[in-house]
Order: sequence, then structure tokens, then C-alpha cells
Amino acid sequence: MSSRRDILRQVMLQTGTTQTTLSRISGVHQPSISQFLSGRVDLSDEQLDRLLSCMGHRLEVVRRPVSPELTHSERRSWSLHRQLSTHLTRETLEEWLPTLRRNLERERTSVRGIVHLDNIERWQDLIDRRDLRGLRQAMTGLDRDSIEMREVSPMGGLLPDVERLEVLRGLKRAG
Repeated sequence: MSSRRDILRQVMLQTGTTQTTLSRISGVHQPSISQFLSGRVDLSDEQLDRLLSCMGHRLEVVRRPVSPELTHSERRSWSLHRQLSTHLTRETLEEWLPTLRRNLERERTSVRGIVHLDNIERWQDLIDRRDLRGLRQAMTGLDRDSIEMREVSPMGGLLPDVERLEVLRGLKRAG
């Protein structure tokens, strides 16, 4: 996939549009266009689309699902947290609070490293605010931030054994 600056450069060449002309048409200062083209300043999709439309083109962004590369441990943790998230409601969160608090305290005393300690505090904040949306993101997200939060998750012991074993069997079958 081409970079935004490459797309801008390509359309400018195709249409014979100079930086000066594009500046006059778009209202974007010529030095800014030069910085976009050189890569000194990043160009957003919205900015690029605006500039392209001044040259008779549109930006098409193709979105497609991508399976992330997870380690076995990360996949296992995600799968277990994902299953537990199916039980997360305001009511269950209230029921889980004593276990969550115990687990957070255990994590605080057993982990080292500022990143882990910061993630414990983030869990604490989500739980204290009863932030179901934030908790679901941390439990099911596949971004690096969510993966790292699950490394110090306070959710241990909450998933019914029958479901935990089923998740683990499913992972084993998937190989």
C-alpha cells in the first residue's frame, strides 16, 4: 500500500498539478504541501482526501479484517477473558468486586516493573468507575495495550470451571 505522500505525489504528477497550483486551489499553504510531500509532516486521510478532491480524485480507504499474531499465551488469555466478558454486567461486576480487589492486591505485591504496576492501576480505575465498556475493551481488545493489561489481570477465578475448560479444549483443538 502506498503512503499518503506517495499518493499525493502520484496524483499531482498525473494531473500536472504543481505545489503552487494545489495551494491556490485548496487554500493549504505551499510550504505545508512541500512538508507533506517530503514526509516531514504526516498527512491524515482527511487532509489527503481534501487535497485529492482539488485535483479531481478521491481517497478510497480499504478496510479488511486481519488476524493478529498472538503468542500461545496471549491467545489463551484473550480467549479466557473473551468468554468471561459474556458474563460482564453491572450486577456481576458488583458480585465480582471482592475477588477483583483481592486479585488486584495480590498482583500489586507480586509484580515488578512500572508498566505492570501502571496496568494494575488502570484495572483499578476501570473497576472503581464501574466502566463496563473500558473493562470489555481490556478483556477483549487485540491492541498491544489490552494484551499487556491482561498480563496482570484481576479476573482470575471468575470464569466458571466448565467454561474455562471448554475454552482451553477449544484452543487445543485449534492447535
